[in-house]
Amino acid sequence: MTDAVATVDILILGAGPVGMTLHRALAAGGRQALLVDRRPPAALQADPRALALSHGARELLETLGAWPAKAATPIETIHISQRGGFGRTLIDRAEHNLPALGYVVRYRDLAGALAAGIAPEALLADAEILALAPDADGVTVTLRHGGALRKLRARTLVHAEGTPFDDPSTLVGDYQQQAVICEVTPLSGHQRRAWERFTPDGPLALLPLGDEYSIVFTLPPAKADAVMALDDAGFIAALETQFQRGLRFAKPGPRHRFPLALRMRDTLVREREVWVGNSAQTLHPVSGQGFNLGLRDAWQLAEVLLDGDDLGRYPGLRRLDRRGGALFTDQVVRAFSNDFPPLRAARGLGLLALDLCPAARRFVARRMIWGARAWP
Repeated sequence: MTDAVATVDILILGAGPVGMTLHRALAAGGRQALLVDRRPPAALQADPRALALSHGARELLETLGAWPAKAATPIETIHISQRGGFGRTLIDRAEHNLPALGYVVRYRDLAGALAAGIAPEALLADAEILALAPDADGVTVTLRHGGALRKLRARTLVHAEGTPFDDPSTLVGDYQQQAVICEVTPLSGHQRRAWERFTPDGPLALLPLGDEYSIVFTLPPAKADAVMALDDAGFIAALETQFQRGLRFAKPGPRHRFPLALRMRDTLVREREVWVGNSAQTLHPVSGQGFNLGLRDAWQLAEVLLDGDDLGRYPGLRRLDRRGGALFTDQVVRAFSNDFPPLRAARGLGLLALDLCPAARRFVARRMIWGARAWP
């Protein structure tokens, strides 16, 4: 290995959508950054996930010229209800004078739209990070890329991949749930409606994606094991039984699963290192808040770096949005993932009240669309 050390201004670890959003926001403001990713570029195109993006995320991505318009399916209404109990809420985009409340986009399509605006030399893909040596003035990174060892010296290092793990004060809450995801065909179409159906096992989300529904089927681990082992006909039967709303489905695609937990990193800035997106917090997927929160992390960090480079400001700027998003999703999951009769009745009254009170419904919708900007 040569002793030569290449110098970069901002080094971003992780070339997923959050890291690329940060890169493009910095480039739009005249700052150069280098992306480093452990995966080869083809890995982004193999990711099976669908992402629920809020209208606020669309506004952000359009500002950067990275909105995948042709690949995005709009959500015009959201139906929220609970299985085995009364009460429901319907949120309609017309009430907010918006073209859509949100959009569903395949991970690979969003990644492709973001990558299209990034020069090849601004990305080191398939790179293995071997060591980080931070100090008060920056971070020295040792990595292996293309079979060779390299050293990079960055004024600022941004962690934009992985989950919180190396901060002893990280808050961890295991929901004892797993998400089974796949795509299915609704036999009667979806009319651009998303469903959030709460069950004692956990929330069941149906998100319109093209002509299909992207399913997020939340279950305890043992039930997730059983559902993953079913043949296609058995899976459709289990889905329809869990949903219990009369919709019929067919043609399930490949199934994938992942465990669900709340992880909140307390330390967002340490000397010249900063954490954004999933490296700073991972939330339960209910209401689709986590990824949108990560995009707002990237946008606000870009503003800080473009306006004086004072990283100490960043945690305070993100505190309300992060804590609000974590509290909202955590309380919803804990309140709805049970079959306790008094609580089921209280939930029904809450859903009914929300449906009958336009001001409260608008507040909840705005919080989902724009995050902390919707708060008084």
